[in-house]
Amino acid sequence: MEKIKIFSPGSVANVSCGFDVLGFCLDDVGDEMIVRKTKSPGVKITKIEGQKLPLDVKKNVAGVAATALLNNHPTKEGFEIEIYKNIKAGSGIGSSAASAAGAVFGINELLGRPFTSHELIVFAMEGEGLASGAPHADNVSPVLLGGITLVRSIKPVDVIKLPCPKELTAVVLHPKIELKTLHAREILKKNVSMEKAIQQWGNLGAFVAALYNEDYELMSRSLKDEIVEPMRSLLIPEFDSLKKVCKAEGAIGFGISGSGPSVYALTRGTDKAQKISDAMKKIISSIGIDFVIHISTINNQGIKIIPN
Repeated sequence: MEKIKIFSPGSVANVSCGFDVLGFCLDDVGDEMIVRKTKSPGVKITKIEGQKLPLDVKKNVAGVAATALLNNHPTKEGFEIEIYKNIKAGSGIGSSAASAAGAVFGINELLGRPFTSHELIVFAMEGEGLASGAPHADNVSPVLLGGITLVRSIKPVDVIKLPCPKELTAVVLHPKIELKTLHAREILKKNVSMEKAIQQWGNLGAFVAALYNEDYELMSRSLKDEIVEPMRSLLIPEFDSLKKVCKAEGAIGFGISGSGPSVYALTRGTDKAQKISDAMKKIISSIGIDFVIHISTINNQGIKIIPN
């Protein structure tokens, strides 16, 4: 192959009880990217549409991630990247992760897959480090592996793909205000109490068990954030009202998507998902903020190759 076109999906990170360790992959929203071989070595970003982002390889997450890969796999070939952004930067649904993961996936395919999907996580994390100030894997992991993932460690990288109940459906509301991950991290406390930590560990362990057993009731009891949500929710318009109506419409859980401002609800089946979406629309429309809502099954494949 001399060229590849891919769909690099959005993702929801943290998933309430798993700050910086849990994430799941969305199916209906994502970026498209074209990666092609060139005779000149190195990486170039030749086009970005949809968002005003730098073409400079050192200042773009896709360029940083791609460079990290090539530093570990020297080749005389070079690569050009085109990015068609459908995920707004600062939206909380993995814009930087889609670019970083997409770049390394595309180059790896053109090189004949010298790295496994798990190994690509390390390179994609370098791009995430540029966007947020610290490398993290909770968005790039589900994008590269698909489904729901648990990051056990990033030094060394150790990621587990978890089972995903077929009926599990996400409703993601993106109020069109920008909240950068870097700034959303700055408001977090550097220390948490032992009591809160124990509650969070219990919820995370129970959520993982619920996925294996397809126990939606246990899932609902587990999707609680004792550490981050109390602070970050203050930055999101009508957060408490949105949470209340989603729960009333049967949501299994509700929380902040990544660092926000997007919020997500998990539910069982598309019928309930539509009711939750309608309830969200009423709340957010009443305050005059532009928004978009995505209803998505969990994408168990991750990045997809688009036929040229």
